[in-house]
Amino acid sequence: MATTSDISRGVILKLDGNLYSVVEFGENKTARAAAKVWAKLKGVDNNRTIEKTWNSGETIYPIRVEKQTFQYLYKDETGFNLMNNETFEQIVLSEEMIDAPQFLKDGCEVFVFINTETDAAIGAELPEKIILEVTYCEPGLKGDTATRATKPATMETGAIVNVPLFVNEGELIRVNTKTGDYVERVKE
Repeated sequence: MATTSDISRGVILKLDGNLYSVVEFGENKTARAAAKVWAKLKGVDNNRTIEKTWNSGETIYPIRVEKQTFQYLYKDETGFNLMNNETFEQIVLSEEMIDAPQFLKDGCEVFVFINTETDAAIGAELPEKIILEVTYCEPGLKGDTATRATKPATMETGAIVNVPLFVNEGELIRVNTKTGDYVERVKE
């Protein structure tokens, strides 16, 4: 059995029949009372955010989760179709289950989290940084590198990212999928 001392960021817990991911946690100690452990939890299957407090040493119920590599194939009316790179098994995930779906492009690598108790997918995330092509943006001017001014640019996936003024249409850029920010230009 796991106790509150086993709580860490990213652990998935089962509370009241729902799954929650630990976003933040801490411990409150007072001189006279027993220590309390608190955690900010984000719902895996319901997208709710809650805070929970336990007495130090209380039993918690973590869920074992495996991270498997899948490849994004296509999107249709049922959702996003992904294929396991090892078994070639295909699964369909809804848009809510994928972290940053606006950056998905054909053949892109996706990490799917599988609940080992039920063998069901509980979520997916993209690699931290991916390379995308700029399909539309205003033309850049030579010498626009001194200021930190940005302009909106449309990526090949349809997502809009703010890029520096010197980036032009047709160029490849690296984008942070967690924040949606421009990272750097990429040479072929």
